[in-house]
Amino acid sequence: VQLQASGGGLVQAGDSLRLSCAASGRPFSRYQMGWFRQAPGKEREFVTSISRRGGVTYPADSVKGRFTISRDNAKNTVYLQMNSLKPEDTAVYYCAAGASEGYDIYDYWGQGTQVTVSS
Repeated sequence: VQLQASGGGLVQAGDSLRLSCAASGRPFSRYQMGWFRQAPGKEREFVTSISRRGGVTYPADSVKGRFTISRDNAKNTVYLQMNSLKPEDTAVYYCAAGASEGYDIYDYWGQGTQVTVSS
């Protein structure tokens, strides 16, 4: 599976941004999808994930109530809607695909898109 993330940019605190991740190469609906982020000098952090059919999501506590993951299996795309952005959300955001639903195992990774939130 090839993953291409897009939609990052520079925004102000309190703004919203939507990231997209387009998949190709293998049946998209076979994979759980996740978003991760990595800030400068920090380890990669789990943000949220969504089940194969989109019925279940697992947001991290740090983004619960602000970020929403969704997917469109017909378009082979997963989205991350980010609202009420904070400067601490600044990071490179990566999408990932995992064949083992329910497990914290991701087999394919996108190239990342930069999100910068100014105060």
